[in-house]
Amino acid sequence: MKTALVLIDVQNDFCPGGRLAVPDGDAVVPRCNALARAHDLVVLTADWHPPGHSSFASTHRLEPYSTVTLSYGEQVLWPDHCVQGTEGARFHEDLDTPRARLVVRKGTDPAIDSYSAFFENDRTTSTGLHGALQELQVERLVLAGLATDFCVMYTALDARRLGYEVEVRLDACRAIDLDGSLNAALEAMGRAGVTLSDGAPA
Repeated sequence: MKTALVLIDVQNDFCPGGRLAVPDGDAVVPRCNALARAHDLVVLTADWHPPGHSSFASTHRLEPYSTVTLSYGEQVLWPDHCVQGTEGARFHEDLDTPRARLVVRKGTDPAIDSYSAFFENDRTTSTGLHGALQELQVERLVLAGLATDFCVMYTALDARRLGYEVEVRLDACRAIDLDGSLNAALEAMGRAGVTLSDGAPA
């Protein structure tokens, strides 16, 4: 069974000092690099938002972490982050990016956010990742990165819906944990048949 490692959003803005820092986010970097060395096929994903993106609190003149209803449903409003071409949107400098076979940039549409590496938040607009993996005959995914309770979870759930076997390496992930979102994410992934592992060989 052909496996791909998907390293999710290991970008400066999600690491300490970034505009949407995930607690202890940079701790995933050495773990992600070790996983990359153990896999022949590595995919990187990245938020790549235009200025004034609809998911930014500043766009709506509201406080970060409040919510609004957009055309596709409820949207958490985030601090401006991973704006195209900025230092915050770059991959962490210690991430072993040359090993990547594919790079998927998401959240590029100014009107739609994108947590999942497969679909934007309207749940129908594809990023193209599924088609690429199908051409490569990938059947199993190992996921790691940031953040467990948002982009990792949504990627895992969509991957299961699309028929992949999925393992999430919790030792190589960190969470935002917004109002209990981490526990909810772990429960949702477990119900969907995602394997949650913590340091066992991938």
